[in-house]
Amino acid sequence: MQPTFRVAAAGDAGALLAMMRELNEHEGMAFDEPRARAALAELIADERFGVAHLILFGGETAGYLVVTFGFSVEFGGRDAFVDELFVKDEFRGRGAGKAALRLAAEVCRARGVGALHLEVGRANEPAQALYRREGFLDHDRYLLTKWL
Repeated sequence: MQPTFRVAAAGDAGALLAMMRELNEHEGMAFDEPRARAALAELIADERFGVAHLILFGGETAGYLVVTFGFSVEFGGRDAFVDELFVKDEFRGRGAGKAALRLAAEVCRARGVGALHLEVGRANEPAQALYRREGFLDHDRYLLTKWL
């Protein structure tokens, strides 16, 4: 069985937030649910910011994908970021991650995006291997963040 995808709607917020919490726990990151809820609502309400998809296997929610849009002079204009990609443990190893990355690329091409970026933990070697197989390159740089 192949995964299918559905664009997330406002009514999916509860399921998405539960998976976001699980993703953050898995990655050892803090999870601020009110902040995530507000950002997710804004994303779902305005497709200029990006798009969230549910990953489904036979009608069961298996995970989610969030792609956000930006602009980069370095990368020649419109770019995008795989902001979040999560597959529940029981669905891993069945092609959902690869299919989600391919969907992200299709979504971006359809919107005139020329470069798709993502972030991965340094210790997450299985994810790094998947991303490299799907054509993502390590630019030997660090992603640094300053909260405003």
